[in-house]
Amino acid sequence: MVKAIHNHTVKHENPKMILFDYGQTLVNERKFDGVRGTNAVLQYAISNKHGYTAEDVQAEADAINNSMGRYDPKRRHLQQVEVPNHMFSAYLYQSMGIELSLTPQEIDRIFWNEAAPGVPTDGIEDFLDFLKEQNIRTGVISNISFCGEIVRERINTLLPNNEFEFILATSEYMFRKPNRRIFELALEKADLQPEDVWYIGDNYECDILGARAAGLFPVWYLGATEHTADIDHEVLKIAHWSKLY
Repeated sequence: MVKAIHNHTVKHENPKMILFDYGQTLVNERKFDGVRGTNAVLQYAISNKHGYTAEDVQAEADAINNSMGRYDPKRRHLQQVEVPNHMFSAYLYQSMGIELSLTPQEIDRIFWNEAAPGVPTDGIEDFLDFLKEQNIRTGVISNISFCGEIVRERINTLLPNNEFEFILATSEYMFRKPNRRIFELALEKADLQPEDVWYIGDNYECDILGARAAGLFPVWYLGATEHTADIDHEVLKIAHWSKLY
């Protein structure tokens, strides 16, 4: 399936399965706008004791996240235990005296759809169709705090013809990439050995180093990111899905 790309010759046989990252790999998400997402959620406030605005709530959310180092590009790969959004949102809103008429799943859906809508990355549908024709199995591992039900809903809406055997959201399984445990869970579900599986993602530390440490063959997808591709000259890099078949 894969030959030589960017002078990198792949000596592996075709994989039995390819696992994908979600964000900026399967789906190109718009730049995150937390205030927009929070404003949508606040439309469902039953009470807002202190009259907080979306800007106020997002500022507090940012302060909590910063104190934990969750989204610092230099530190986020060190956070290998997931914080499910239903826990984060419960604390955030209740600590600010805000009561919502929403379930945790509804908060996730409404916030995410407004804060970071996405579209399939260019050519991914054709690549998934090709893998289907080749009888190469597929699945997803995503570092994400939104509940698994909502993650599956979004992926199945944006990629309705997918045949992913499973979609692992780290919110449901505690461990985040690059922790090898989340990769090992996927291998157990697939009933495959590491050498049978490729992992494709956009984040070098979480996806490439994580997959490599777990024994999977990593592919660095750069088609929906601003990464430079000179960090690791050994890893296979692609900027478009058509380069893989």
